[in-house]
Amino acid sequence: MTLRYTHALEEFDFTTIHHWLSHTYWSPGISRERVERGFRRSTVVVGCFSGERQIGVARCTSDTTRFAYIADVYVDEAFRGQGVARQMVRQLLSHPEIAEVDNTYLLTQDAQLVYRPLGFDRYPHPERFMVRRRS
Repeated sequence: MTLRYTHALEEFDFTTIHHWLSHTYWSPGISRERVERGFRRSTVVVGCFSGERQIGVARCTSDTTRFAYIADVYVDEAFRGQGVARQMVRQLLSHPEIAEVDNTYLLTQDAQLVYRPLGFDRYPHPERFMVRRRS
């Protein structure tokens, strides 16, 4: 199986991406408009394709200097366990727009082992993290 990775947003299949993300634990029911807007306004995006079929996606928002936040890493269930998520994050981390960022953040409920080989570790001071949620 030959996989192709691209940063070309115009190739992304937003119907598929919306279906994936609207069924995740982190964005259940999200609208297609919000999914597409999030990707279009991100600093760097990456998609993975098997032939013409999109099988993975990830994005990063950043100030390109001090911080980057990797989000919406998703791999089609049929392609999980083959290193696709790790490779997409690797591509984001090495992209010239964020390669020199001081701190890169990534939140995951259950994929810590996927990202640990890329240098991610538990945040040393979780008590410093805060969140503001829109009601």
